Amino acid sequence: MADQKLPTSAEQAETVTPDAIMQLGVAFWGSKTLLSAVELKVFQLLCETGPQGCDELRHRLGLHPRSAQDFLDALLALGMLERDEEGRYSNTAATELFLDPAKPSYIGGLLEMANSRLYRFWGSLTEALRTGEPQSEAKTGDDFFATLYADPEKLAQFAGAMSGLSSAAGQAIAAKFPWKDYKSFVDIGCAQGALPVAVASAHEHLVGGGFDLPPIRPVFDAYTHRHGLANRLTFNPGDFFADPLPGADVLIMGHILHDWDLEQKRLLLRKAYDALPEGGALIVYEAIIDDDRRHNVFGLLMSLNMLIEGLGFDFTGKDCCTWMAETGFQNSYVEHLVGPDSMVVGFK
Repeated sequence: MADQKLPTSAEQAETVTPDAIMQLGVAFWGSKTLLSAVELKVFQLLCETGPQGCDELRHRLGLHPRSAQDFLDALLALGMLERDEEGRYSNTAATELFLDPAKPSYIGGLLEMANSRLYRFWGSLTEALRTGEPQSEAKTGDDFFATLYADPEKLAQFAGAMSGLSSAAGQAIAAKFPWKDYKSFVDIGCAQGALPVAVASAHEHLVGGGFDLPPIRPVFDAYTHRHGLANRLTFNPGDFFADPLPGADVLIMGHILHDWDLEQKRLLLRKAYDALPEGGALIVYEAIIDDDRRHNVFGLLMSLNMLIEGLGFDFTGKDCCTWMAETGFQNSYVEHLVGPDSMVVGFK
């Protein structure tokens, strides 16, 4: 070992490169390119028109001659567009499915919110890390949620963003949870109703609904009506801190607990336990952080996003199982759903 020759700087440079560091350091370039494409409705236009050349897209999108080709080719290199031998651009299979607002699989609502709000707030992450203080509207004394719920148009956009965050997880929950053993369910903090629609569509024997603040009702009702489920899915208005939770065989909390501090998390779990019948189940789904806290990048970054928003924090599956056990839930388990999302299930 004493005679082992250490690698020279030149030899290290051949095996260790700065590529990953550089790509991560300027990752916001690609992120903002995608967010601007969603804002400009690039993917929606291509869904409507089919393949288009650069000049056609430039005129339709209102792009400057200097920017158009670089912008479109950057999206091509990022894997967000395709280009044929004639130079015409089209959507990829993924952007065709997930970035067309006309499709129920649309996830662009979340990206719209990231573009309009979160992108600029994340510029102050260093200040948040040093102070622990929010960097969102709360920094200037504004209440984002109060403003949001007072504006029907903004509320509908936000609800759509939440659908983008939860639609794939909702389909996975519909497939993986043993729904044959239950008859009813309610989604707590249901927003637009993407999860109730996914579950009810997959299991015709179930009746259910959503629970959220009263201004959400028209958004929820319109969404469930559009999917032909208004007769099986009912909206329950209320405040989950001020009011009792509605009773059902299964209660669901998706991307809810991470909004709150530890005591508020425990309070919501107790309220869910009280509302459930014996044998009932609670499903908590989030971007659950892996217990070793080293793999779920999205979950860890989401927790930093909660710091910037001035809200709560994300957590591991072990954390949630512990809180559930303290509340009285039994036989809790963690199961991966899709992407960064997992569910924690506890039984009363």
